[in-house]
Amino acid sequence: MKRRTKLLGMLSVVLAAALISGCGEKKEDDSKELVLFTWEGMFPQEVLDGFEEETGVKVVYSNFDTDETMLEKLSQAKGGDYDVVIADDYIIEQAVGQDLVQKLDKAEIPNYKNINPLYQGQFYDPKDEYTVPYGAGIPLIVYDPEQVDFEIKGYADLWNEALKDKVALTANYRVINGITLLTMGKSMNEEDTAVIGEAGEKLLELAPNVRMIQDDNTQNALLNGEAAVAFLYTSQVTQALSENPDLKVVYPQEGLGFGIMSAFIPKDAPNAAAAHQFLNYILEPEKAAECFNYIGYYSTNKEADPLVNPNLVVPSDVTKGEIVQNVSAEADEAYNKNWTEFKAACD
Repeated sequence: MKRRTKLLGMLSVVLAAALISGCGEKKEDDSKELVLFTWEGMFPQEVLDGFEEETGVKVVYSNFDTDETMLEKLSQAKGGDYDVVIADDYIIEQAVGQDLVQKLDKAEIPNYKNINPLYQGQFYDPKDEYTVPYGAGIPLIVYDPEQVDFEIKGYADLWNEALKDKVALTANYRVINGITLLTMGKSMNEEDTAVIGEAGEKLLELAPNVRMIQDDNTQNALLNGEAAVAFLYTSQVTQALSENPDLKVVYPQEGLGFGIMSAFIPKDAPNAAAAHQFLNYILEPEKAAECFNYIGYYSTNKEADPLVNPNLVVPSDVTKGEIVQNVSAEADEAYNKNWTEFKAACD
């Protein structure tokens, strides 16, 4: 019995040592892996391969289809499972609010200094504690100078009587309400329903100039001559310019309206050290430029601007911008009322 007890004791020690050794090996394996969670097709493979070669950390690319799906999975994982997440501004605000995001150790991200200040201090991260911008979507005015006999400088010019039946608009009700408010010196996120009502009246004055309102392939109306001026999403601006480089792009003097994709590190990321390495890596000007040119979003990295497709760089003298945010139910109802009446007036 004593011999058996002694053998069992020795076996327990061996098993414990094996378990400890196994845990150590798992931790070592984890340190060689980074789980990147974002939409499909957000990185050129060369950039991911370069990170692996430089650091020895393998990138495991995991996809989601919508921001809401991302938040649900991150919540289920209690801020774990993933090392770097890239998502849209509004959903990041929710993730931070649910305590699913950790603060960045900027000492580990020296390239953070490369971020364009235009895209910092936004509503979802006002103190720039949690996120690294990864491209901006900026709808802009584009026009054909052969069909317009004056220089368009801002949103207010869309109301010019010379543009009767010549303007094509995308169909986002908050954005169109928003640019109208900007012409009035107000915020795109105005909450005062009386002011929103005034914007609705002004929007009705734009109706005679509107040729069409549609979201898909709006740039085609400009390219085929059906419209002389168009207010387009980023991808549409890029496509229009690729087909007709003589078109003029306007960065409205009233200020930009934009959306930002940003990267963050979940609260309990398995490999936060590698996550910081990755964020620093994609902030290197050359790597950032490769990414912006690949995804077709505007550069959020001022040091990368000289290396990016010029059509994806906001001029340095543009310093004003605002993101459309959630508003109260009352304000949203007022915006919808404006939009319904405006579309009816355009028919």
